[in-house]
Amino acid sequence: MGKGAFTQGDIIMHPRSLWIVSVLLGTVVGCGAETDTRPNILLIVADDLGFSDIGSFGGEIETPVLDRLASEGLRLSNFHVLPTCSPTRAALLTGNDNHVAGMGVMGEFIYPAIEGLPGYAGHLADQVATLPEVLGANGYRTYMAGKWHLGHEDEQSPFSRGFGETFTLMDGGGSHFADQRPLSPGPPMLYRKNGRRVTELPDDFYSTKNYTDSLIAFLDRDAADRSPFFAYLSYTAPHDPLHAPDEYIAKYRGRYDEGFDALRLERLEALKTLRIVQDEMIQFRPNPLAADWSSFEREEQAKLARDMEVYAAMVDYMDMSIGRLLDYLRETGRYHNTLIVFFSDNGANGAPASAYPGNLDGQYLGSFNNSLENRGRPNSFVDMGAGWAQAVSSPFRMYKSFTSEGGIRSPLIVKLPGETPGAGAWKHGFLHVTDIAPTFFELAGTTYPEIVDGRAVRPPIGRSMIPLLRGEAVTTHPAGMGWELFEMKAFVRDNWKILRMPEPFGSGEWELYDLVVDPGEIKDVSDENRETKGRLLEAWRLYAEQNEVFDHAGHFDAIYRRAYGLDN
Repeated sequence: MGKGAFTQGDIIMHPRSLWIVSVLLGTVVGCGAETDTRPNILLIVADDLGFSDIGSFGGEIETPVLDRLASEGLRLSNFHVLPTCSPTRAALLTGNDNHVAGMGVMGEFIYPAIEGLPGYAGHLADQVATLPEVLGANGYRTYMAGKWHLGHEDEQSPFSRGFGETFTLMDGGGSHFADQRPLSPGPPMLYRKNGRRVTELPDDFYSTKNYTDSLIAFLDRDAADRSPFFAYLSYTAPHDPLHAPDEYIAKYRGRYDEGFDALRLERLEALKTLRIVQDEMIQFRPNPLAADWSSFEREEQAKLARDMEVYAAMVDYMDMSIGRLLDYLRETGRYHNTLIVFFSDNGANGAPASAYPGNLDGQYLGSFNNSLENRGRPNSFVDMGAGWAQAVSSPFRMYKSFTSEGGIRSPLIVKLPGETPGAGAWKHGFLHVTDIAPTFFELAGTTYPEIVDGRAVRPPIGRSMIPLLRGEAVTTHPAGMGWELFEMKAFVRDNWKILRMPEPFGSGEWELYDLVVDPGEIKDVSDENRETKGRLLEAWRLYAEQNEVFDHAGHFDAIYRRAYGLDN
């Protein structure tokens, strides 16, 4: 158990939770390791994956493993996260709003007006307990491999927040190969193993491969111990820089030569077939950052097509790697009794590499070899750009960093332990990333503690997904859910959504959309529904008050414009 964890005595077993476990598994939960038949929990998170990337969500990329998992579990089309990586991960691991969890802003973007405010620490807060802290104190073995991004210091590491065995990248991203080149000028990428810094990586290191290898090794080492496990596999794929093995890139050679406009339409038609969007949806909201494919010269089109080939290869390789892990669980007899959850931390990333702090002058980015032949290989740094990010976010508006649906709606697959009732079906009720932790607690037969190491912790705002998964509820949040990040704001209740984004991404004012008929957020219906909009605005203000949101509108508007090159 990591430092700072609490003891078994801090956990209260909840009778309804025990009943749910026994109903799902057909067993009685015991106290000792030999009789503990509670489910294992495997949480897999992709990094910057588009909503319609995987095959079972309408994508053309080869993802047979995830498609099979979807057929054995449930697909959820209305699952929402935060607009960027670390705020989502904070909400995921605590069941709390990102501000309450300390990630009201990413650590890389703290500015004077919010510095020192409790909700904007830029690392995981002490006023929340984490999934591994709770599950570890309740008899679960806890493992993590991959991206952390919730603080760099020793006391902020996953090993200090409840994980018993870890191999983690502490940063938000960087090279997927052994060279440890960061996203922007500065020290090399920071890896830790069980809290200790790892300074050298194997020559053949590739992030997706080695994260998967590490998690399998952790599980295999403890294979004789039949205690249930909580394993968190946190990939950095397909986050930029886009890197993939040559043979996987070659699989997609020529697939994207028709460009991102064609791909966006192709994905839309696939989603219509899946009934995720209505047949009548035939238009998209213009993206001010994405030029038409036809406006590029042929040489530039070739480079852009290669970038999407590399991106697809990253997703394909990740799918294969997940397959290796699931095969291991099958071979060791643990697959059947494992809850498996897969999703993306936010939408695809349409920001240019120059948007990372320190990259605007081009000097650091100019040190890479981004020739057509080297794109996707070591010593390259390419991103997917606005065009491809918008295409793989089809049918939604914008992508990562925005509180529009393209930034905050994620594909979600859930396979329950045992046989999943209604396997292969879709669920369309509203869910939020804060719901995952309460779901895990319920299936583990435990509840969130009130005290950790002598300090009070805030109760989760998330709600268990079990009633929705079993068809007993249509949403986990009938009162609605709010968002704020980088002064981008939103609130969703039922089919209604209010949204505030700066120009030119939005109007700069609050807008209102009916997500059932307009998931692409094309037509602002504020004028026709003033009373509804007023109620949602009041709900957002209450959300902000309850979750330590500091309203400092205007600061990040300028930052966004500079980052996306709109002031040049």
